[in-house]
Amino acid sequence: MPGAPNRPPENAPEPTPAPPVAISPRQKALFRLVPSRTALLLEAWKGTPSPELVDPLDRAEAAFDRGEFDAAVNALELLSVRFAEPRWPSLPEPFKLLRVPIPAPMPPHWNPDHALAPAEREARRARREADEQLQLAAGSIGWAAPHGVDTAEAARALAEARAILGAEGVVPAFYERMETTWTELRRRLPRPRSAKDRAPAPTPEAEAGEA
Repeated sequence: MPGAPNRPPENAPEPTPAPPVAISPRQKALFRLVPSRTALLLEAWKGTPSPELVDPLDRAEAAFDRGEFDAAVNALELLSVRFAEPRWPSLPEPFKLLRVPIPAPMPPHWNPDHALAPAEREARRARREADEQLQLAAGSIGWAAPHGVDTAEAARALAEARAILGAEGVVPAFYERMETTWTELRRRLPRPRSAKDRAPAPTPEAEAGEA
């Protein structure tokens, strides 16, 4: 009516974030297994990573091949703890993401995600993990290509995954392309060998001397 005060426009409710896409147990294991393998191929180890690092990876690889994906993840979690130990060489970016996170102590309200609704908090976590997957895959391809590994198919799948994430967010198609990326890299990357594996075999003369 004339002279009535203007009513402020009603704010439309914020859309509820879509629930995060669930990844399969196989994907969960694969998405950490392959970058962990690459991490142990890096030059930081001078070609001979410690058996304390290679053994958990070998157990994860064997469990994955048997279809025991939870056991593979458990072995990789042990490896992530090992990666965080100060006695080992520091991993370069982005492979530092494979270390077990050790957050600095802080009150919960200092966490910027603390005040978010659970659905939005989960959506942010899923996007953060998706971004980390892109970084780890790019780092793995960046190591593999100069070392004679055919990365054409993996790089193609990674580019498609990056485009999907940018256009649609974290959707099943993103994880499908990441699974192709990591599966292709796992087929082609060499397995790390520890210092124990590289020890020279005893010669017959040495064995005779020990007798």
